[in-house]
Amino acid sequence: MPDASKVNSMFARIASRYDLANRMLSFGIDRIWRNRLVKEVDHSKPDTVIDLATGSGDVAFALRSALPGSTKIKAIDFCAPMIEEAKKKQIASNENTIEFGVGDILDLPLEDREADAITISFGYRNLEDRHKGLLEMKRILKPDSGHLFILEFSQPHPLYRPLYYFYLKRILPAIASLVTGDFAAYQYLSDSIESFPDRAGITRELENAGFRDIQAIPMALGSVALHIGRA
Repeated sequence: MPDASKVNSMFARIASRYDLANRMLSFGIDRIWRNRLVKEVDHSKPDTVIDLATGSGDVAFALRSALPGSTKIKAIDFCAPMIEEAKKKQIASNENTIEFGVGDILDLPLEDREADAITISFGYRNLEDRHKGLLEMKRILKPDSGHLFILEFSQPHPLYRPLYYFYLKRILPAIASLVTGDFAAYQYLSDSIESFPDRAGITRELENAGFRDIQAIPMALGSVALHIGRA
């Protein structure tokens, strides 16, 4: 499992160029993945949504644009510089209904049964203890009606895998180091994706934490997956 302090330090170093790097390295396809996530959240008609590992807030802003104005949105990240970037975007967009804050997924500053929906995009992989994190998420979800949405990298189709990992291990860190000046951060990204479980593995993790009615929706030839579970 990742070292939380090292992950925090890594994201703090790249916070100011995080969005630019994401757009370049995903060729802009990250917007498609995010839109699918938001669409699935909208189907659940939540009154309160918690966006965890919000980073610079892209998912939170997309949720705000798609969901009714009465929907309460809280966005949390454990890296303070990333939250500062999100707040800058919030000021620039004159959007003041999202509540951004710093918090640790393993010890969330939230009440039991507070949320109708939780989203976490490309942050589940970075948890120091994924099982503990899932139990915390289940704690703050409303039982039976609450839903967890995890958008995360996965293991691609076998025929696509060699090309995917060549890009991930050789090309991605080199490009990212030019954009962010931090080769090590994106070498970590590559390594963490390669060692991450496939859809079946994450489904088992959700089941072991007590989630039900689990779906795993593959995207990008299986290299990304959206997992949905009911509390």
